[in-house]
Amino acid sequence: MKYALVNCPILSLMKETTKDSELQDEDFYGYKVEILSQPSPDWYEIRTHYNYTGFVEASDLLLEEEKIHSWDKAYKMIVIQAYADVLSMPKFQGHHRISLTRGALLSVIGGADENGWVKVGLCDGREGYIKEKFLGEYITTWNPCDEEWIRYQVVNTALSYLGTQYRWGGKSSLGIDCSGLCSVAYMLSGVIIYRDAKIMKGFPMHEIAYENMKPGDLLFFPDHVAMYMGNDKYVHSTGKNGSDGVVINSLNPNDEDYREDLAKSIKAVGSIF
Repeated sequence: MKYALVNCPILSLMKETTKDSELQDEDFYGYKVEILSQPSPDWYEIRTHYNYTGFVEASDLLLEEEKIHSWDKAYKMIVIQAYADVLSMPKFQGHHRISLTRGALLSVIGGADENGWVKVGLCDGREGYIKEKFLGEYITTWNPCDEEWIRYQVVNTALSYLGTQYRWGGKSSLGIDCSGLCSVAYMLSGVIIYRDAKIMKGFPMHEIAYENMKPGDLLFFPDHVAMYMGNDKYVHSTGKNGSDGVVINSLNPNDEDYREDLAKSIKAVGSIF
């Protein structure tokens, strides 16, 4: 197998090998992807660590085996700030290295200084500095015994995207779609669920009875998915005019944010527990 590192702030996974193709998904800086094929000099077909495939531009990948090996061994943390700069010096006057969205990975070289700056490494070998508060633990596993924490974490992560514009195929704080919101909220908590708006065999999400729904579980509609928050509320990313992104709606017809079209079209409720 051949691998590469995502070497751009947001990697666009396209349906076809052209920039005008449909955006299917986005992956984040610093993640390792598997190379499946190279249909042309400028494009690769890749598979992400969460088993999603698409075509990406060759210029957005780093393929040097030595750097990939070094990155594999590095201690990494995840960007939790919606959008954050990596600078050349531990002060705001430093030159701009790269700007990253929530979900990106950085290697951590040292502890924070007295002003909260952390020295970090980029996957291409460069170094820079970022504020300590913009980084969080890179979680890659989960335990069903941590149900209460995971439910709390995924809901609060989804809520951190409130107001983000709707972007078909998007999965970042710059633009996100319905399944992107739900899948990234779980991914940042160490849980890999299927990226699209359906329950897929081979992933931990499974159907449960509606009356057993708890915060963090997912509501599936025709070609849409939302995350239940409790008290009849749910958070989702919607392209509906007037919402145009991540909002909170309700299943209760007496609430002002009730959406009848969704409340009456629920196909399934999904849970990892």
